[in-house]
Amino acid sequence: MTDGAKKIGTERLILRKWRESDREPFSKMNCDPLVMEHFPALLSREDSDALVDFAEAHLEQHGFGPWAAELRESQEFIGYVGLVIPRFEASFTPCVEIGWRLARKYWGKGLATEGARALASHGFEVQRLLELVSFTVPSNVRSLRVMQKLGMTHDPRDDFDHPSIPAGHPLQRHVLYRLKRDDWMTANAR
Repeated sequence: MTDGAKKIGTERLILRKWRESDREPFSKMNCDPLVMEHFPALLSREDSDALVDFAEAHLEQHGFGPWAAELRESQEFIGYVGLVIPRFEASFTPCVEIGWRLARKYWGKGLATEGARALASHGFEVQRLLELVSFTVPSNVRSLRVMQKLGMTHDPRDDFDHPSIPAGHPLQRHVLYRLKRDDWMTANAR
């Protein structure tokens, strides 16, 4: 399943380190208004490349991070699925977030859930993390479904105003979901 932190495979996906060739399709994806609907703004090419630079540095420093996602069959880049240490402070930090962003044409196929399951397993079994969190705006139904399929739980008392989004912005309020290692291991005992 894993080759150190270099690659994680699933039935349909390869989660791997980033390649230079990923930057252009990632930038196009970050300019798609539907993909970025639940984020404050579309990303310029420069901002998109900075996100790839961050992903590469995070993977190097921590042994986990936002992995580039490609289809196993075609080797086509489709977005990312990752484990990330958030760069802001909140009541639940420090923590490790599980998150994903896929190009629109790959939505509705279970690929985000498949990749997130593999990374939850990696986070708990290889990285020995005790908990994963995920967060988004309440209207991001697609991501909320992925969180629920992973077995993550939501307590409204954990919801928060994202500190990186200006006060009063319609996307400032976020819901927080949690997944504890013990719950994952029990639910996925083989």
